[in-house]
Amino acid sequence: MDTTGWLSLDEAADYLGMGKTVLYTLARESKIPSRKVGKKWTFERQALDAWVRASEPFETFFLNIEANLDGDNSLREPQRDGYQRSYEFFHAGKNNGIIQLPVGCGKSGLAAILPLGLAAGRVLVIAPNLQIKDELFAAMDITNRQKCFWRKTGVLRPDQMVAGPLACTLDSGNISIAKKCHIVITNIHQLATNEDKWLSLFPENFFDMIIVDEAHHSAAKSWENAMERFPKAKVIFLTATPFRSDRKVINGELIYRFPFRSAMLKGYIKRLKASYVAPSEVTLSFKDQAVKSYTLDEVMELKEDEMFSRGIAMSEPCNQHIVESSLAKLEELRQSGTQHQLIAVACSINHAKDIRKLYVERGYSANVIHSKLTEEEQEEILGRLRNGSLDCIIQVQMLGEGFDHPKLSVAAIFRPFRSLAPYIQFVGRIMRVIVQNDPTHPDNVGHIVTHLGMNLDARLKEFKDFENDDQAFWDKVIGGEEPEVSQAVRDGSTRLRSGERVVVHGEIIDSLWEEDFITLEDAHIIEDLRERMTLMGLDPSHVEEMVKKAKQSALRKHAATEPFPILPQKQWEELKRRVSEQGARLAKILLNHVELESGGTEIAYKYKTLRIISGKNNYVCALMMVNQQIKDELGTTRQDASSEEFKELLDNLDDKILQPLVRKLRKAKSDYEQSKA
Repeated sequence: MDTTGWLSLDEAADYLGMGKTVLYTLARESKIPSRKVGKKWTFERQALDAWVRASEPFETFFLNIEANLDGDNSLREPQRDGYQRSYEFFHAGKNNGIIQLPVGCGKSGLAAILPLGLAAGRVLVIAPNLQIKDELFAAMDITNRQKCFWRKTGVLRPDQMVAGPLACTLDSGNISIAKKCHIVITNIHQLATNEDKWLSLFPENFFDMIIVDEAHHSAAKSWENAMERFPKAKVIFLTATPFRSDRKVINGELIYRFPFRSAMLKGYIKRLKASYVAPSEVTLSFKDQAVKSYTLDEVMELKEDEMFSRGIAMSEPCNQHIVESSLAKLEELRQSGTQHQLIAVACSINHAKDIRKLYVERGYSANVIHSKLTEEEQEEILGRLRNGSLDCIIQVQMLGEGFDHPKLSVAAIFRPFRSLAPYIQFVGRIMRVIVQNDPTHPDNVGHIVTHLGMNLDARLKEFKDFENDDQAFWDKVIGGEEPEVSQAVRDGSTRLRSGERVVVHGEIIDSLWEEDFITLEDAHIIEDLRERMTLMGLDPSHVEEMVKKAKQSALRKHAATEPFPILPQKQWEELKRRVSEQGARLAKILLNHVELESGGTEIAYKYKTLRIISGKNNYVCALMMVNQQIKDELGTTRQDASSEEFKELLDNLDDKILQPLVRKLRKAKSDYEQSKA
């Protein structure tokens, strides 16, 4: 028999295990790949293999596929081990397994190999958002020759993928498309939000396996509905943080976790360091109390109080020191020649714009991204981030799971996190490495910078307990809850208070405290160094002594960051911009105070005493009133105002702009209502 190319009718029938008459009939009816040479039929082996795979029933397709999952491929350790544990788990008759892998360790690749040899039918892959769904589809699209995971890693040969696995999404088409595919990939909103469109159309046995990515979302009702629709399916949850902040626990058994420390040692994630601006003295006042100075020891006692930590977060002096310390870390990283970038998180949109000003006036390009922007505006900002023209991006509940930009290497935190999950998810934005599998490369370092008064060292302690599998930690954090920040607070439309409950008037910084984000135990370091030295042909017998000499204390103190110079022109431009932004914000707050809708027309057409000449709706009229009040307070045009005049105005928005207009508008509203009585 020809073992490389073409087969005769007899050889092909023997190769396929079918009768010659049946094969002859299939060839005559063009139902099998074949060629007639003279009076004889011939069959190409590779074409027959593809025909067999294309004819494989869905129930046996993944079970019979010969995947290369051993050591001679490009699979990472957590992918290979995660698959093996899943295989053992399901073959033991269990279901609902949880696999925890840190960001950047290959959850998409693991999702791609999990069906191989395990799924007795179609596979459903559920993502929390469109971005992750698109990444998963690219990894399992056999027509995508650059990103197909099976092709890149050599798990499947090209000839094995001629007829599958075939993947589809629920972006378009109907259930007839899903019936032709081995894998259906969707985000949860497409699948479950409109149940009549998709979920109810699938029979309960349509999928044999369900893979849930970013599974800490899976306790939400929409996810539960999807799980209940397919009660007999094997379910595997993939997550970086297997705990939720809403008091709900993922319904499954943890079958495998790859520690963050192992991911760092292997070079899968960056080596992270946490830095805290440490004040030797803070001058502040609590509401209705006198100004007082507090020592560092007193700050350490106060930082657990939510009111105090939020006051620190909203304080311009504290924000300035975080900005300068984070820029120092950015410049330190950029000495390698790589254009590292910075990501910051703020309490609200208005707070984020204040932070943007601090970066820009120091000569760095910065922008704010939030959900109130249009998709086009968001894409323009992300485009600038990706092409390197943006140094800093400040986000408000954006750029979450699935956002992949390895050059983000500094995380500046300007808001207190009350629980671990959102803290880790934000820090995850800087974990992705720039140089793969090289833990010692200078570009594979990341810095988290914040203020000691925000109590985020407590979150890091919780994280280290999480790494150590501390059961007391699990009991505490699983039951924790991150207070949901209201939309009105995030977008700045809530009423402006006459003053913060804690106001920081100034602080003296004489040190920056630093600690490793992940504490490497001696045993882990020694084992890894021994392995590396052996591979390099070096003597590993002195590793213990090397580790002992190199080991640093857990918390290290460094000199405070030198102040960054402020460019007068940039400062003036940003202050002028902030006046315009605050004017638009105050117009909304003004209407909020007097309970008027933005789209209404009362101010222009009913409140005659205001003498508003034009304005198509209440918002436009309110904006005109605010801008006129700003002009009156400045005593000149914005173009001719100084930075000092802008600062004075911005520091007194409530007293000098908002409250006078509130009184004026309330009187006009009252006068109108009395005239109608």
